[in-house]
Amino acid sequence: MGRATLIGFSAVAMWALLALLTDASGSVPPFLLSAITFTIGTGVGLVARLVTGTAPERQKIPPQVWMVGIVGLFGYHFFYFTALRNAPAVEASLIAYLWPLLIVLGSALMPGERLRWNHIAGALLGLAGTVLIVTKGGGLAFESRYLFGYAMAGVCAFFWSGYSLLSRRFASVPTSIVTWFCAATALLSFLCHLLLEETVLPATAGQWLAVVGLGLMPVGAAFYTWDHGVKRGNIQILGAASYAAPLLSTLVLIFAGFAEPTLNILAACALITGGAVLAAKSMLFGGTRPRAKVEA
Repeated sequence: MGRATLIGFSAVAMWALLALLTDASGSVPPFLLSAITFTIGTGVGLVARLVTGTAPERQKIPPQVWMVGIVGLFGYHFFYFTALRNAPAVEASLIAYLWPLLIVLGSALMPGERLRWNHIAGALLGLAGTVLIVTKGGGLAFESRYLFGYAMAGVCAFFWSGYSLLSRRFASVPTSIVTWFCAATALLSFLCHLLLEETVLPATAGQWLAVVGLGLMPVGAAFYTWDHGVKRGNIQILGAASYAAPLLSTLVLIFAGFAEPTLNILAACALITGGAVLAAKSMLFGGTRPRAKVEA
């Protein structure tokens, strides 16, 4: 249980590179960037199959698994990009970052799971820390003219939390299936690019390296390790600990020289770390009860 949770958390660590690498990728339109990086992410899965000797899926994959995987991955990115196009980034990002809290709360509906007070408290502390990071200590300015964008950000949060929770219900489906989820997302993103965007490719070798980095980690390996974590790890701890992503992302930007350290970041660090420790107190300090087997 602990090992699977740590593997799942590695996805959160990789997502911390998302902002830095996206910024370094130049002016590539969002859906084109999604198409390229998910194509690379598909390659990550194919290479992993060769390295590990994973055989092709012989079991029949239920149609609902395909729907959850493809709609989850593509839907999250589609609605996230739509939200950023129709609302200020600060408010849209904060609404979208409700997904870890929704995972924690939604886990109460999962077979064999028990939602405890420390899971909820830990997720709320993480959300408070995220507010400090996203708003940079300033206020929020929700305006009615951006209502559509806010709604899209909310849908985005529901899509990712729903994808994560429903994936756990199909724990018997191998993580290698994510390869085809990535391939479908790449194709759908490319179609959206053709319909909605003008083509702008990376202009320098450095920008191409950033795009490749995105495809290898935040938009590649991260989805495989996340799938393993939500299926076999402690999903409440993963949900609460996911608030570390914006914090780690900010710290990466600071170390890279793209942002300055502030007291707000220090406070956010304390809140998010404290929240994650609180949510994981049973696993860290003992007292974890045996968990029921998750059925497909």
